[in-house]
Amino acid sequence: MTVESVRPGTSETPLREPPVAGGGVPLLGHGWKLVRDPLAFLGQLRDHGDVVRLKLGPKTVYAVTTPALTGTVALSPDYIIAGPLWESLESLLGKEGVATANGPLHRRQRRTIQPAFKLDAIPAYGPIMAEESYAVVERWRSGEVLDVTAESFRVAVRIAARCLMRGGYMDARADRICTDLATLFSGMYQRMVVPLGPLYKVPLPANREFNRALADLHVLVDEIVADRRASGQKPDDLLTALLEAKDENGDPIGEQEIHDQVIAILTPGSETVGATVMSLLLVLTEHPELGDKIREEVKTVVGDRPVAFEDVRKLTYTANVVTETLRLYPAVWILTRRAVTDTELGGYRIPEGADLIYSPYAVQRDGRSYERHEEFDPDRWLPERSGDVPKYAMSPFSVGNRKCPSDHFSMAELTLLTAVIASAHRFEHAGGSDPRPRIGITLRPRRLMLRALPR
Repeated sequence: MTVESVRPGTSETPLREPPVAGGGVPLLGHGWKLVRDPLAFLGQLRDHGDVVRLKLGPKTVYAVTTPALTGTVALSPDYIIAGPLWESLESLLGKEGVATANGPLHRRQRRTIQPAFKLDAIPAYGPIMAEESYAVVERWRSGEVLDVTAESFRVAVRIAARCLMRGGYMDARADRICTDLATLFSGMYQRMVVPLGPLYKVPLPANREFNRALADLHVLVDEIVADRRASGQKPDDLLTALLEAKDENGDPIGEQEIHDQVIAILTPGSETVGATVMSLLLVLTEHPELGDKIREEVKTVVGDRPVAFEDVRKLTYTANVVTETLRLYPAVWILTRRAVTDTELGGYRIPEGADLIYSPYAVQRDGRSYERHEEFDPDRWLPERSGDVPKYAMSPFSVGNRKCPSDHFSMAELTLLTAVIASAHRFEHAGGSDPRPRIGITLRPRRLMLRALPR
């Protein structure tokens, strides 16, 4: 199937209505399953069809379950960024940032930020990535129990801030950003799958905590922008590019767009990278042989000197460990789109205005796409084996015009971090550690408490 639209009525074969998934309950529909055990629920939907209908409260949502059709949805102009996920995120990301914008505004914003993530721009960030990686392992030498949630988000925020919004003013704000994001991404998932509208405005403790975190994050962003302007400095970074960006008429972009763009830089990148670092540390804890192999590769490639950014492209086994972690533990595990016209998908009718949902987690763990699909196997990404993976069965950074602009940046960052950390430490669970998945807008271990043991 191609990504071109097939309008209803253009084929001799009448289009079908997708089947309805079983297990819905009055009022909440399938929302209760998406709250109670969403990973298992989404993983089973393909058994009911390539496209199935779900009820989320009063709304009908179309779940897309196959790699080929998720690729179609991601690439077709018939579907835009919208739907329950993005509606729940608007209070955080706004409507004028690159993460949520569509059409000409999105294309202009991509042009503004893309230079910061070009392949030839990324090596300049290497010294910062290496410095932060070695700061992490140095901080962990004490042997104290590590709260991996705080540590992972701290390093993700610091690398993003220091590379893309240079300035010492970020140091004091990193911890506040991490705390706010943890609260917000948990609350937003609930708002997506159980859309109770006005009830989320009732001053219950959970709602008050959510609103406090949201207000604090917006204050932080305004402080970051104000501090940069007050400094009079214009380093060659993404924040400077935003402050000097022009709109379609050649005028400076508005304050709201600058605010939303900074949110879009800090929030999705830090949240997804931080969640992936947590999953990588879980993998190294539960599969200690992986750390041994990474350490041996680093010795072979690097020798006795510190790992540098220039080594990353040669650390192929380490990169494959990162890739396999992204497959089994994708931080972005659920996505939504909206149909902007009556169209067809997999032989089913999709009406204009319909919301669609699909799960990279379910697609990337599907036994129809992967042998030993639940097994952690970095070697499945060797050149001679990776060609067996169906197209769109592995898209951790999405595809098309919504592909994450920082994909190469993030892979380099994660590979360097993994090489440095695995070379320095082994890990074991400490008391209170709970590696079960924590379900929010992003996916990560629930509470990972580890003890770092020096090698």
